[in-house]
Amino acid sequence: MQTLYRKLLRILPRIGVKVLDLGPGAAVVFRRGDRTSVPVGAGADLVTRGKGRYAVTAAGADAWLVARGTAGRKVKAVPFGDTGARLLLEKAVSAESEREFQLGAAHYLCAQHVAAVLEKYRVNCVFDVGANTGQYGKGLRRFGYTGRIVSFEPVSDTFERLQRSAESDPDWQVYNFALGREEAVQSIHIDWKSMNSLLPPSEYGKERYKRFAKGRTEEIEIRRLDDVMQKALEGIDDPRPYLKMDTQGFDMEVFAGAGERISEFVGMQSEVAALRLYEGSPAMGEAIAAYEEAGFGVTGMYPVTREPATGRVVEFDCVMVRPEAVPLEQ
Repeated sequence: MQTLYRKLLRILPRIGVKVLDLGPGAAVVFRRGDRTSVPVGAGADLVTRGKGRYAVTAAGADAWLVARGTAGRKVKAVPFGDTGARLLLEKAVSAESEREFQLGAAHYLCAQHVAAVLEKYRVNCVFDVGANTGQYGKGLRRFGYTGRIVSFEPVSDTFERLQRSAESDPDWQVYNFALGREEAVQSIHIDWKSMNSLLPPSEYGKERYKRFAKGRTEEIEIRRLDDVMQKALEGIDDPRPYLKMDTQGFDMEVFAGAGERISEFVGMQSEVAALRLYEGSPAMGEAIAAYEEAGFGVTGMYPVTREPATGRVVEFDCVMVRPEAVPLEQ
């Protein structure tokens, strides 16, 4: 025997009202267009406009991924330990795409780690050495850092783009010179995309990147970090600076230019080379040993690039802190 509810559902279309029956006790009524239901989970349905096809993938106990496309799309949800987070991956992913994903994930995790370090150590000024067009500074803002940023980029064309990145940010300073061990005017190799360097490429570097066979040079100014710190920190009560270096093999020269004032930095970040791309750049172990001798300890190592053929890491982003600088009231 039909219930009053079921009788009503049968009558509604006769008066111009459409019905999408979802099962016992549930229905959608509408006047125009079409509606489609897609089962999502136990007792749950997705109702969409039109007759488009959607793929639904469980992404946890009470979460689903809904993607427009064919129902045969294959997606897997990978748990991130015991955090409750899920990583969603298409099942038909190539080995090459997998490597790209690993590097992308490392970049994201490094940025998140740095954001946590800046917060934990109450950093209020980040020295962004080798700023390029401002990618690092933008990333800091995106991940919640609100303190001062002081960026250094010596190449003229690249510096113009850096200026545009920072122009609407009142606490982001930019300078058109490099930092190093000594004040000087020196030629820098440019037109190597984001890999412009004061050092020539190594034999390995020439084999790894064809761009090193081209390019040109530009005369730039080099200054010492300890000479620019006073102006950069001006107006900050209780400065707690952090040093980020990404200078294509020149990081140790930047570090040396801080002199004794390196002790003022509560943390730092350097791109260290497992496989040297530039002549005269330090080996990874040499660089990390120098940083540790100055009082810093490693908190994270994140791959930047890998050799496609062998899988060896070429460079790491090395994040370090001065342990005694952590605020005591945490």
